[in-house]
Amino acid sequence: MLTNYIQAALHRAIYELLDDGTFYAEIPGLQGLYANAPTLEACREELKDSLEEWIVLGLQLGHSLPVLDGISLSFNKDVA
Repeated sequence: MLTNYIQAALHRAIYELLDDGTFYAEIPGLQGLYANAPTLEACREELKDSLEEWIVLGLQLGHSLPVLDGISLSFNKDVA
């Protein structure tokens, strides 16, 4: 489920080549999540790493993460 959520999020990513020659990426709907790197591949990797950290932090703080492609990472704290 987590892998599918990450893949669904990364499929939504928007990449942009900046004037300084670096790449910028963000995932619409995932607030505060972005990456910037000198190459497209490095930007993708940085975005993926940032996404994983964003998910973990969101879950730790009890944030409601958006449902992506029908995949929800929310859980019932009473069960856990």
